[in-house]
Amino acid sequence: MSHFTVFLKRDCATCQAVAPVIAELRARGLALIAWVQDDPGFYASLGAEDDTSLRASFLADVETVPTVVRDDGAKAEGWDRAAWEELTGQPDLGPGLPPFQPGCGSKTREPFVHEALAARFGPALLAARAIPLGAWDDDAEACFDRGWSDGLPVVPPTDARILRMLAGTKRLPNEIVGSIPPNLVPCTVEKVAINAVMAGCRPEYMPVLLAALEAALEPVFTLHGVTCSTCFSAPVIVVNGPIARRIGMNSGANALGQGNRANATIGRALNLIIRNVGGAVPGGIDQATLGGPHKVGFCFAEAEDDPTWQPLAQARGIAPGRSAVTLFQGEGIQGVIDWRSRTADELARSLALSLLAVGHWKLCEFFNAILVLAPEHHAIFRNAGWGRGEVEGALRAALRRPGRDLVAGAGGVGEGMATARAEDMVDKFWPEGLLVVRAGGAAGLYSAICAGWTGGRFRHESQPVTREIVA
Repeated sequence: MSHFTVFLKRDCATCQAVAPVIAELRARGLALIAWVQDDPGFYASLGAEDDTSLRASFLADVETVPTVVRDDGAKAEGWDRAAWEELTGQPDLGPGLPPFQPGCGSKTREPFVHEALAARFGPALLAARAIPLGAWDDDAEACFDRGWSDGLPVVPPTDARILRMLAGTKRLPNEIVGSIPPNLVPCTVEKVAINAVMAGCRPEYMPVLLAALEAALEPVFTLHGVTCSTCFSAPVIVVNGPIARRIGMNSGANALGQGNRANATIGRALNLIIRNVGGAVPGGIDQATLGGPHKVGFCFAEAEDDPTWQPLAQARGIAPGRSAVTLFQGEGIQGVIDWRSRTADELARSLALSLLAVGHWKLCEFFNAILVLAPEHHAIFRNAGWGRGEVEGALRAALRRPGRDLVAGAGGVGEGMATARAEDMVDKFWPEGLLVVRAGGAAGLYSAICAGWTGGRFRHESQPVTREIVA
């Protein structure tokens, strides 16, 4: 004889409506247990079992109440007379009820509940070693004490939070993403999720973070050098495509600043992985002379609201409509103010004057850079009919200078290029070394420059990396 289990809760009108049906099934001799998620006493006449821990409901994978389950795993959800009659083999059930009445959501599916139940009652899905804390320990302080923080508080990575984060990707927790410099420690998707939790990410950020990490691990990104350098450098993440809008990234006002969760935490998570998995601890292997706030995290989305402008990812080979990250070896922001230039030629020359200062005025083909065009500056180019190609071409021309002004010793300054370049016309950046993106608020004739690091002088060994984002 088949056995049946029914799952109910008091706070469900359909559950209350089917209580007489459950009593009738028992009266007909069916072996049936009723589990109640919230108030077993309300169904005392059914001899209901207490499932306020939600263990039974979780193990039965209940999504809706009422749900009746046969011992072979077959289910009927909500009240559906035909389905209940077929499942139980009993005719003429609930004559006073409508043929169909939807149920309510199971308490196991309420926000944050399912992952907590999975951590408590589910199979062991996590491989990382758990750190036991005492009853009176403060979990946030424990993270500081173990060196897992970048100096700011982190979110303690509980099992439930890690499982919730892993739900943001289709990739398996034990998949190895790569070995993280400088210690070349293998990093699994689970470890990515742990650091994403600590950084404050949401699960839907995981595809962006994984793509950024994989871009950082490309040999040509030279993550070991970027991380361990005495320079200011750290990964800078630029996000393009539909995912930026879907996860609520900021490409508008204050896009390079604080206040947006996705921008702030994705960049932070990448740097926490480099620290906590790769071992890049400041003052240890990380030997930055000064560093900068960007070493906590630097991530933003490019504005893609103007069809006349080709987004950075497309300019770097990603198909239109696809999402991508571009990882740049960069530092903090140098502001560019020009309130007076009104023609495209004037503005290009003006922006070039500020770009000349990247690294040092006399060092050329030595650094890469990002130029972030704010809307009011971009409008001057757009109104002149200039797109990406025209802007980049004009900047390149304005940044070319006589080598005699740049060599070491010229102008009474010891820094500079080799004297052999004195008769050359020298470009400030390699042809692919200046990345132009659009971002920022609608008001203000301000743009910004993010300088690259000294490894950029090795043109073919150290370059920005663009990678498509996949689920």
